[in-house]
Amino acid sequence: MSTSEVESSLEPDETLVSAGPAAGAATATVTAPAPVEAPAPPRGGLAGGLLKLARPKQWVKNVLVFAAPLAAGRLDEGYVLGHSAIMFVLFCLAASAIYYINDAFDVEADREHPTKRNRPIASGVVPVKLAWTLGPILGVAAVVLGVLLCNPGTALVLGLYVVLNVAYCFSFKHVVVLDLAMVASGFLFRAMAGGTASELPLSRWFLLTAGFGSLFMVAGKRYSEMVLMGEEAAKTRASLANYSITYLRFVWQMAVSVTLLTYSLWAFQIPEGDSTLAWHQLSLVPFGFAFLRYAVYVDAGTAGSPEDVLLKDKVLVGLGFAWLLTFVLGVFHV
Repeated sequence: MSTSEVESSLEPDETLVSAGPAAGAATATVTAPAPVEAPAPPRGGLAGGLLKLARPKQWVKNVLVFAAPLAAGRLDEGYVLGHSAIMFVLFCLAASAIYYINDAFDVEADREHPTKRNRPIASGVVPVKLAWTLGPILGVAAVVLGVLLCNPGTALVLGLYVVLNVAYCFSFKHVVVLDLAMVASGFLFRAMAGGTASELPLSRWFLLTAGFGSLFMVAGKRYSEMVLMGEEAAKTRASLANYSITYLRFVWQMAVSVTLLTYSLWAFQIPEGDSTLAWHQLSLVPFGFAFLRYAVYVDAGTAGSPEDVLLKDKVLVGLGFAWLLTFVLGVFHV
Protein backbone atom coordinates (compact mmCIF):
# COMPACT_ATOMS: atom_id res chain seq x y z
CA MET A 1 0.00 0.00 0.00
CA SER A 2 1.38 3.42 -0.88
CA THR A 3 1.95 6.16 1.71
CA SER A 4 -0.90 8.24 0.29
CA GLU A 5 -3.28 5.29 0.57
CA VAL A 6 -2.31 4.72 4.21
CA GLU A 7 -2.79 8.42 5.00
CA SER A 8 -6.24 8.48 3.46
CA SER A 9 -7.38 5.51 5.58
CA LEU A 10 -6.76 7.28 8.88
CA GLU A 11 -8.53 10.01 10.80
CA PRO A 12 -7.82 13.69 9.90
CA ASP A 13 -5.89 14.38 13.12
CA GLU A 14 -3.35 11.62 12.49
CA THR A 15 0.11 12.45 11.21
CA LEU A 16 3.12 10.67 9.80
CA VAL A 17 6.06 10.02 12.10
CA SER A 18 9.35 8.37 11.35
CA ALA A 19 10.66 5.46 13.40
CA GLY A 20 14.30 6.43 13.55
CA PRO A 21 17.45 4.62 14.62
CA ALA A 22 16.45 4.94 18.27
CA ALA A 23 13.76 2.38 17.61
CA GLY A 24 16.39 -0.20 16.75
CA ALA A 25 15.09 -0.66 13.24
CA ALA A 26 15.66 0.72 9.80
CA THR A 27 14.19 4.17 9.22
CA ALA A 28 10.67 3.81 7.91
CA THR A 29 7.52 5.83 7.59
CA VAL A 30 4.62 4.66 9.72
CA THR A 31 1.23 6.11 10.29
CA ALA A 32 0.24 7.14 13.77
CA PRO A 33 -1.39 9.99 15.65
CA ALA A 34 0.68 12.78 17.13
CA PRO A 35 1.96 12.07 20.67
CA VAL A 36 -0.36 13.06 23.49
CA GLU A 37 0.64 16.33 25.16
CA ALA A 38 1.69 16.33 28.78
CA PRO A 39 -1.37 16.67 31.04
CA ALA A 40 -1.82 19.79 33.11
CA PRO A 41 -1.61 19.60 36.89
CA PRO A 42 -4.90 18.53 38.52
CA ARG A 43 -7.55 21.17 39.11
CA GLY A 44 -10.00 21.24 41.98
CA GLY A 45 -7.43 21.23 44.76
CA LEU A 46 -6.92 18.19 46.97
CA ALA A 47 -10.22 16.50 46.00
CA GLY A 48 -9.41 16.83 42.30
CA GLY A 49 -5.91 15.54 42.92
CA LEU A 50 -7.15 12.48 44.80
CA LEU A 51 -9.58 11.69 41.99
CA LYS A 52 -6.92 12.03 39.32
CA LEU A 53 -4.51 9.96 41.43
CA ALA A 54 -7.07 7.13 41.35
CA ARG A 55 -6.70 7.10 37.50
CA PRO A 56 -10.40 6.99 36.44
CA LYS A 57 -9.29 6.50 32.82
CA GLN A 58 -7.61 3.26 33.85
CA TRP A 59 -10.90 1.87 35.13
CA VAL A 60 -11.77 0.96 31.56
CA LYS A 61 -9.50 -2.07 32.08
CA ASN A 62 -11.96 -3.37 34.67
CA VAL A 63 -14.57 -4.17 32.01
CA LEU A 64 -12.61 -7.43 31.70
CA VAL A 65 -14.60 -8.70 34.70
CA PHE A 66 -17.60 -8.99 32.35
CA ALA A 67 -15.68 -11.12 29.83
CA ALA A 68 -16.09 -14.54 31.48
CA PRO A 69 -19.83 -14.15 32.20
CA LEU A 70 -20.36 -12.91 28.64
CA ALA A 71 -18.43 -15.82 27.15
CA ALA A 72 -20.49 -18.23 29.25
CA GLY A 73 -23.73 -16.69 27.97
CA ARG A 74 -24.81 -15.85 31.54
CA LEU A 75 -24.41 -12.08 31.58
CA ASP A 76 -28.15 -11.58 31.02
CA GLU A 77 -28.91 -13.20 34.38
CA GLY A 78 -29.54 -10.76 37.22
CA TYR A 79 -27.38 -12.58 39.74
CA VAL A 80 -24.40 -12.83 37.38
CA LEU A 81 -24.71 -9.26 36.09
CA GLY A 82 -25.01 -7.92 39.63
CA HIS A 83 -21.91 -9.76 40.87
CA SER A 84 -19.96 -8.68 37.76
CA ALA A 85 -20.90 -5.05 38.47
CA ILE A 86 -19.75 -5.46 42.07
CA MET A 87 -16.42 -6.85 40.85
CA PHE A 88 -16.02 -3.86 38.54
CA VAL A 89 -16.37 -1.49 41.49
CA LEU A 90 -14.08 -3.56 43.73
CA PHE A 91 -11.35 -3.63 41.10
CA CYS A 92 -11.68 0.13 40.75
CA LEU A 93 -10.97 0.36 44.49
CA ALA A 94 -8.11 -2.13 44.36
CA ALA A 95 -6.48 -0.57 41.30
CA SER A 96 -6.76 2.92 42.79
CA ALA A 97 -5.10 1.63 45.96
CA ILE A 98 -2.14 0.44 43.90
CA TYR A 99 -1.87 3.78 42.08
CA TYR A 100 -1.84 5.65 45.39
CA ILE A 101 0.96 3.44 46.73
CA ASN A 102 2.92 3.38 43.47
CA ASP A 103 2.91 7.14 42.99
CA ALA A 104 3.87 7.75 46.61
CA PHE A 105 6.79 5.34 46.24
CA ASP A 106 7.90 6.74 42.85
CA VAL A 107 7.41 10.42 43.59
CA GLU A 108 11.05 11.42 43.05
CA ALA A 109 11.38 9.51 39.77
CA ASP A 110 8.07 10.91 38.52
CA ARG A 111 9.35 14.44 39.01
CA GLU A 112 12.06 13.71 36.43
CA HIS A 113 9.58 12.36 33.83
CA PRO A 114 8.28 14.70 31.08
CA THR A 115 4.61 13.83 31.73
CA LYS A 116 4.55 12.04 35.08
CA ARG A 117 5.85 15.16 36.81
CA ASN A 118 2.29 16.52 36.56
CA ARG A 119 0.83 13.66 38.57
CA PRO A 120 -0.92 14.81 41.78
CA ILE A 121 1.77 13.66 44.22
CA ALA A 122 4.77 14.64 42.09
CA SER A 123 3.30 18.10 41.50
CA GLY A 124 2.60 18.59 45.21
CA VAL A 125 -1.21 18.64 45.02
CA VAL A 126 -1.62 15.47 47.13
CA PRO A 127 0.62 14.99 50.19
CA VAL A 128 2.74 11.85 50.13
CA LYS A 129 1.66 10.80 53.64
CA LEU A 130 -2.01 11.01 52.68
CA ALA A 131 -1.43 8.71 49.69
CA TRP A 132 0.44 6.22 51.91
CA THR A 133 -2.57 6.20 54.25
CA LEU A 134 -5.40 5.95 51.71
CA GLY A 135 -3.71 3.33 49.51
CA PRO A 136 -3.70 0.49 52.08
CA ILE A 137 -7.20 1.44 53.28
CA LEU A 138 -8.64 1.11 49.76
CA GLY A 139 -6.80 -2.18 49.19
CA VAL A 140 -8.05 -3.77 52.40
CA ALA A 141 -11.58 -2.45 51.78
CA ALA A 142 -11.68 -4.12 48.33
CA VAL A 143 -10.70 -7.52 49.78
CA VAL A 144 -13.10 -7.32 52.74
CA LEU A 145 -15.99 -6.31 50.48
CA GLY A 146 -15.07 -9.20 48.18
CA VAL A 147 -15.78 -11.61 51.05
CA LEU A 148 -18.95 -9.86 52.18
CA LEU A 149 -20.53 -9.24 48.78
CA CYS A 150 -19.27 -12.22 46.76
CA ASN A 151 -17.34 -15.23 48.09
CA PRO A 152 -13.94 -16.19 49.58
CA GLY A 153 -12.59 -17.21 46.15
CA THR A 154 -13.26 -13.75 44.80
CA ALA A 155 -11.61 -12.15 47.83
CA LEU A 156 -8.59 -14.39 47.24
CA VAL A 157 -8.26 -13.14 43.66
CA LEU A 158 -8.55 -9.53 44.81
CA GLY A 159 -6.07 -10.15 47.62
CA LEU A 160 -3.53 -11.71 45.25
CA TYR A 161 -3.98 -8.79 42.87
CA VAL A 162 -3.29 -6.24 45.62
CA VAL A 163 -0.38 -8.13 47.21
CA LEU A 164 1.42 -8.90 43.94
CA ASN A 165 1.00 -5.35 42.66
CA VAL A 166 2.30 -3.88 45.91
CA ALA A 167 5.27 -6.25 45.65
CA TYR A 168 5.72 -5.04 42.08
CA CYS A 169 5.81 -1.42 43.23
CA PHE A 170 8.48 -2.13 45.85
CA SER A 171 10.66 -4.71 44.15
CA PHE A 172 9.51 -6.73 41.14
CA LYS A 173 9.35 -3.72 38.82
CA HIS A 174 13.14 -3.91 38.71
CA VAL A 175 13.30 -7.63 37.79
CA VAL A 176 13.70 -8.21 34.06
CA VAL A 177 10.84 -10.12 32.36
CA LEU A 178 9.14 -10.70 35.72
CA ASP A 179 8.08 -7.05 35.73
CA LEU A 180 6.25 -7.57 32.42
CA ALA A 181 4.57 -10.72 33.74
CA MET A 182 3.50 -9.00 36.95
CA VAL A 183 1.77 -6.14 35.16
CA ALA A 184 0.13 -8.50 32.67
CA SER A 185 -1.16 -10.65 35.55
CA GLY A 186 -3.31 -7.73 36.67
CA PHE A 187 -5.44 -8.11 33.54
CA LEU A 188 -5.62 -11.86 34.06
CA PHE A 189 -6.86 -11.43 37.62
CA ARG A 190 -9.65 -9.19 36.34
CA ALA A 191 -10.72 -11.81 33.83
CA MET A 192 -10.64 -14.52 36.49
CA ALA A 193 -12.58 -12.49 39.04
CA GLY A 194 -15.54 -12.08 36.72
CA GLY A 195 -15.94 -15.86 36.71
CA THR A 196 -15.19 -16.54 40.38
CA ALA A 197 -17.67 -13.88 41.57
CA SER A 198 -20.53 -15.84 39.96
CA GLU A 199 -18.84 -19.25 40.33
CA LEU A 200 -18.58 -19.79 36.57
CA PRO A 201 -16.07 -22.20 34.97
CA LEU A 202 -13.19 -20.54 33.10
CA SER A 203 -11.93 -21.84 29.75
CA ARG A 204 -8.16 -22.35 29.57
CA TRP A 205 -8.18 -20.73 26.11
CA PHE A 206 -10.00 -17.73 27.53
CA LEU A 207 -7.38 -17.34 30.26
CA LEU A 208 -4.49 -17.72 27.80
CA THR A 209 -6.02 -15.14 25.48
CA ALA A 210 -6.44 -12.70 28.36
CA GLY A 211 -2.92 -13.36 29.64
CA PHE A 212 -1.01 -12.97 26.38
CA GLY A 213 -3.23 -10.10 25.23
CA SER A 214 -2.25 -8.35 28.45
CA LEU A 215 1.43 -9.06 27.81
CA PHE A 216 1.08 -7.47 24.37
CA MET A 217 -0.33 -4.29 25.91
CA VAL A 218 2.37 -4.13 28.60
CA ALA A 219 5.29 -4.79 26.24
CA GLY A 220 3.86 -2.27 23.78
CA LYS A 221 3.68 0.34 26.52
CA ARG A 222 7.29 -0.25 27.57
CA TYR A 223 8.42 -0.20 23.93
CA SER A 224 6.69 3.15 23.42
CA GLU A 225 8.32 4.59 26.53
CA MET A 226 11.76 3.67 25.20
CA VAL A 227 11.03 5.11 21.76
CA LEU A 228 9.67 8.32 23.32
CA MET A 229 12.43 8.92 25.87
CA GLY A 230 15.40 7.00 24.49
CA GLU A 231 18.23 6.60 27.01
CA GLU A 232 16.36 8.81 29.49
CA ALA A 233 13.65 6.14 29.90
CA ALA A 234 15.76 4.17 32.39
CA LYS A 235 15.84 7.17 34.74
CA THR A 236 12.09 6.97 35.34
CA ARG A 237 11.68 3.19 35.00
CA ALA A 238 14.83 1.39 36.11
CA SER A 239 13.92 -1.97 34.54
CA LEU A 240 14.09 -0.40 31.07
CA ALA A 241 17.86 -0.16 31.46
CA ASN A 242 17.96 -3.95 31.07
CA TYR A 243 15.85 -4.06 27.92
CA SER A 244 16.60 -3.18 24.33
CA ILE A 245 14.02 -1.85 21.93
CA THR A 246 14.52 -4.88 19.68
CA TYR A 247 13.84 -7.24 22.59
CA LEU A 248 10.63 -5.45 23.57
CA ARG A 249 9.57 -5.51 19.92
CA PHE A 250 10.08 -9.27 19.93
CA VAL A 251 7.99 -9.62 23.10
CA TRP A 252 4.96 -7.69 21.86
CA GLN A 253 5.08 -9.35 18.45
CA MET A 254 5.28 -12.79 20.06
CA ALA A 255 2.48 -11.92 22.49
CA VAL A 256 0.07 -10.77 19.79
CA SER A 257 0.75 -13.91 17.77
CA VAL A 258 -0.04 -16.19 20.72
CA THR A 259 -3.12 -14.10 21.57
CA LEU A 260 -4.56 -14.52 18.08
CA LEU A 261 -3.76 -18.24 18.16
CA THR A 262 -5.40 -18.92 21.54
CA TYR A 263 -8.41 -16.76 20.66
CA SER A 264 -8.83 -18.77 17.47
CA LEU A 265 -8.72 -22.04 19.41
CA TRP A 266 -11.20 -20.64 21.91
CA ALA A 267 -13.57 -19.37 19.20
CA PHE A 268 -13.61 -22.70 17.37
CA GLN A 269 -14.10 -24.58 20.64
CA ILE A 270 -17.27 -22.71 21.67
CA PRO A 271 -20.44 -24.50 20.45
CA GLU A 272 -22.46 -22.46 17.97
CA GLY A 273 -25.77 -24.07 18.86
CA ASP A 274 -28.53 -23.17 16.38
CA SER A 275 -26.77 -20.06 15.03
CA THR A 276 -27.26 -19.44 11.33
CA LEU A 277 -23.69 -18.17 11.10
CA ALA A 278 -20.49 -19.11 12.93
CA TRP A 279 -20.41 -15.80 14.82
CA HIS A 280 -17.63 -16.79 17.21
CA GLN A 281 -15.35 -17.63 14.31
CA LEU A 282 -16.40 -14.49 12.43
CA SER A 283 -15.47 -12.41 15.50
CA LEU A 284 -11.85 -13.24 14.64
CA VAL A 285 -11.99 -10.65 11.86
CA PRO A 286 -12.62 -7.49 13.96
CA PHE A 287 -10.54 -8.97 16.81
CA GLY A 288 -7.51 -9.44 14.56
CA PHE A 289 -7.83 -6.08 12.84
CA ALA A 290 -8.15 -4.32 16.20
CA PHE A 291 -4.75 -5.72 17.16
CA LEU A 292 -3.31 -4.65 13.81
CA ARG A 293 -4.65 -1.14 14.31
CA TYR A 294 -3.27 -0.87 17.85
CA ALA A 295 0.07 -2.24 16.65
CA VAL A 296 0.46 0.87 14.46
CA TYR A 297 0.64 2.95 17.64
CA VAL A 298 3.00 0.52 19.34
CA ASP A 299 5.33 0.39 16.35
CA ALA A 300 5.47 4.19 16.19
CA GLY A 301 6.13 4.49 19.93
CA THR A 302 2.87 6.33 20.71
CA ALA A 303 1.18 3.64 22.83
CA GLY A 304 2.66 4.80 26.13
CA SER A 305 -0.91 5.50 27.38
CA PRO A 306 -3.03 2.56 26.17
CA GLU A 307 -6.23 3.98 27.63
CA ASP A 308 -5.85 7.14 25.52
CA VAL A 309 -5.30 5.10 22.38
CA LEU A 310 -8.25 2.81 23.05
CA LEU A 311 -10.67 5.60 23.92
CA LYS A 312 -9.67 8.20 21.32
CA ASP A 313 -9.12 6.15 18.17
CA LYS A 314 -12.50 5.99 16.43
CA VAL A 315 -11.47 3.08 14.23
CA LEU A 316 -10.39 1.03 17.26
CA VAL A 317 -13.65 1.84 19.02
CA GLY A 318 -15.58 0.76 15.92
CA LEU A 319 -13.65 -2.49 15.67
CA GLY A 320 -14.29 -3.10 19.35
CA PHE A 321 -18.03 -2.71 18.88
CA ALA A 322 -17.92 -4.95 15.79
CA TRP A 323 -16.12 -7.63 17.78
CA LEU A 324 -18.55 -7.32 20.69
CA LEU A 325 -21.56 -7.57 18.36
CA THR A 326 -20.34 -10.70 16.57
CA PHE A 327 -19.32 -12.33 19.84
CA VAL A 328 -22.65 -11.59 21.53
CA LEU A 329 -24.54 -12.94 18.51
CA GLY A 330 -22.55 -16.14 18.89
CA VAL A 331 -23.12 -16.36 22.65
CA PHE A 332 -26.89 -16.05 22.29
CA HIS A 333 -27.02 -18.28 19.17
CA VAL A 334 -28.64 -15.72 16.88
